[in-house]
Amino acid sequence: MSLPVTVTFMLADWIAKGLADGTFERVGGVIRDVGTKQVVSWLREQGSNNSQVLTPTDTPNNLLNLVFSCANLVASGANAATTVKGLTDVNQRLGGIENQLGKIGQSVQFTQGILQVTSAVSILNLGVSVIGFAVIAQRLKELEQRLQQAQKVLNKINRKIDLSFYANFRAAIELATNAFTMTKTENRRSSALQAINRFLEAEHIYAEYTDIEIEQKSQIADEYLLTLSLAYLAEARCYLELEEHDTALRRFEEGAKVIRSRIHKYVEILLTSNPAAYLHPQLKDHIDLRRLTRIYQWIDPALDENAVFELQRKNLFKIAKDPEKWLDSIPAAILTRVEVEGGWFGPSQDDLNQEAYKRLPQAFEVMESMIETNRRFEAYQTEVQAISQLGISFHDWLKLTPSTEIKPDGAELMYIIPSKPLELQPSI
Repeated sequence: MSLPVTVTFMLADWIAKGLADGTFERVGGVIRDVGTKQVVSWLREQGSNNSQVLTPTDTPNNLLNLVFSCANLVASGANAATTVKGLTDVNQRLGGIENQLGKIGQSVQFTQGILQVTSAVSILNLGVSVIGFAVIAQRLKELEQRLQQAQKVLNKINRKIDLSFYANFRAAIELATNAFTMTKTENRRSSALQAINRFLEAEHIYAEYTDIEIEQKSQIADEYLLTLSLAYLAEARCYLELEEHDTALRRFEEGAKVIRSRIHKYVEILLTSNPAAYLHPQLKDHIDLRRLTRIYQWIDPALDENAVFELQRKNLFKIAKDPEKWLDSIPAAILTRVEVEGGWFGPSQDDLNQEAYKRLPQAFEVMESMIETNRRFEAYQTEVQAISQLGISFHDWLKLTPSTEIKPDGAELMYIIPSKPLELQPSI
């Protein structure tokens, strides 16, 4: 019996056209119809590990730089890809194909500069099928290293980070890894359930840690949010390995609610008391209204650029009239006074002002990164729904690959296209 999907290294021209004219959009690892929300393709990276491991020579000079480095851990396939069918604009379309595309189809050749590498990267891969336990363990290690580095900075404000539970999380991953190498079904299931219990414990612990850091408007809240995402992902992956699709889907749905609500709170903090600050003339080469609109559209998809401008109309005058008022209210998630060097009597108002505007582009990229991570996590739900609806086992889904195509040089993505668009319960 033939599979109800086509797997290819080349993006179909009709999908490329839909992405170009706005009929289709990319959300996480899914390409879907903008109007009907029907899924027309899934994306899968091709076994690359682009994670950045912290080295002793990495010496971020402020905590937000370090936090952004963490959010920027993995420039995964869709973001840093230089595929033959290259795509851009991570926030809305897989390839908001700008400037000149030339002829759409397999003859399209993208040159250096046409493919724009976005700043909004994610610690999560595009598909749940390519983020197994080994990848989760590596991401976890990187997060732990970043927090260890953050501790040096946080010592200045008498903050301590409890990293003890990362060891328990790592042990749970090792337990899960070992479980699925066992030959006896009963042993495999028993060990997997033990690992699941540990992942559940990690979810509760890191949800609490996240809430504490968000309450304090901390610069390390996103590390805990990312760790929380990995805990839910590891648990759901165990259920998928056991072919318990319904349970995996339920855990993804639960995790999506928990994670999105907290990312929403963190984004609201990073937007500051006056989001018009991101449109300051000093930042004109970094952030524009379109980019700010995409943040707001994640919060409320009904907003367009005009609506976002109206939200900021009064704010623009407020910040121009009394910039010090905004500066005094800037959250610790972006800047604390102790981080800014000054003279004998500490940093001046001008020192703080200059440092604040230096941090804003980094804070903006953290927002974009967290939103992209959230979208990828939520897209995992549609992937699991599709596996069940198409009648494919998870292990067969993992094995999907083009049957006759030779992988083109530089291709970092694979496209899984159902025989007809799938009507799935939208989670994103």
